[in-house]
Amino acid sequence: MTITLRFLGALRHASGNEKFTLECEDGASILDLVESLTLQAPSLRRNLLDEQLEEPKPNALILVNGREISVLNGLETKVKDGDELVFVPVVHGG
Repeated sequence: MTITLRFLGALRHASGNEKFTLECEDGASILDLVESLTLQAPSLRRNLLDEQLEEPKPNALILVNGREISVLNGLETKVKDGDELVFVPVVHGG
């Protein structure tokens, strides 16, 4: 199945592209996709994964077809063929 990935802000720079596609297995979760993505695009690894915990960092919003994954099933959200994931960096300040 084919998923479209889009990166905004600093993540676009890290990925080298604003948009590309990723082939994945049926029933893949967001977590599966992030792990696969960071293997295929190592430049995104430090931006998307916590190096010590080996899990996605909370500094990026992930949207599936325009809906933030926290209102779905979080990292366990299953994707379907043709879905679009958008990665939006979260900027913290004070």
